Amino acid sequence: MKQLLMINIKTIHIKRHEMLQPLSRDHHYGLLLCWKIRQGFKKNIAPERIKAYTDWFWENHLKQHFEAEEKYCFTVLPANHGNVKRALAEHRRIQRLFSASTELVKNLNFIEEELEKHIRFEERMLFNQIQEIATDEQLQAIEAAHTEKFEDNTADEFWR
Repeated sequence: MKQLLMINIKTIHIKRHEMLQPLSRDHHYGLLLCWKIRQGFKKNIAPERIKAYTDWFWENHLKQHFEAEEKYCFTVLPANHGNVKRALAEHRRIQRLFSASTELVKNLNFIEEELEKHIRFEERMLFNQIQEIATDEQLQAIEAAHTEKFEDNTADEFWR
């Protein structure tokens, strides 16, 4: 008689080092931005309104987040590390998308897609690699570099 092997597959939760948690929380707000863009399009909101919010988000949140990652997180790994090179290239691409002022619908869609993909990559791969080899000193520097507390811009809540 054949026996059936039952495997219980559980969702694996990533245990983030406490000193990297503030940057991971920032990723939550980035994913929320992606959701807001999708909601805006779903509700037929004028692209200019969505763009105004994404401009605010870039200037008041994401630009500083990218700078902190590049200066303190990515430097834990060698500069020629494939995932560091990928993350830096994605940062440059995302920055160009936020800077674009033409073809709003196309660029907003790209921001939503690229940013979500980038955040998932950092959370599932890059941050895991960083926390595996980071020294206590490096982790403390990462934590100290994150001084921002997210406060949303609710002047035009187009996503509601």
